[in-house]
Amino acid sequence: MNPDDPRAQRTRARLRAAILHLAARHDPAALTMAAVARQAEVNRATVYQHYPDLEALLTDAMEDAVTHLARAAASCPLDAPRDHAPPPLLDLFGHVAANAPLYRRMLGTQGSARFVTRIRHGVTAALAERFAQGHRPPGHTDVPADLHAAYLAGALTGVIAHWLTERPADSPQEAALSFWRLFRP
Repeated sequence: MNPDDPRAQRTRARLRAAILHLAARHDPAALTMAAVARQAEVNRATVYQHYPDLEALLTDAMEDAVTHLARAAASCPLDAPRDHAPPPLLDLFGHVAANAPLYRRMLGTQGSARFVTRIRHGVTAALAERFAQGHRPPGHTDVPADLHAAYLAGALTGVIAHWLTERPADSPQEAALSFWRLFRP
């Protein structure tokens, strides 16, 4: 199968849409290839032709979300006032809120370990690149930039997961501001 073939691309798009639809409504651990195939209106063997397992499909389907999170995290102005979450951070938490059922399931206890790892790696890479360009929060030059980026990526992922599962009544603005205050003590 040629992944550049338009038919393969359309099939993969249908499979990604199907798994996102299902993952927003059911625990990812409870999903099956057969359910994805039914939702996408394809043969189960077709799913396996494109993805070795559900985790790979789910991770691929969430790639746009990972890119969005990484871009927003890396574009935060580091000199924004402590009491005003910067717009990219507000955008990030707004995006998560708009897709809360899916993120809640993906980051929850029955969620996708690959997705959590992919978010951490994506955000870490984006922050590390920004830090390498000289844009780094002050006061941390005694810590290697890649470790600092990994720390912040893990903290952001943890705060998002906690907000969605333990503090869902908090608005995206409140969650973004809380994270920003932790980031900018």
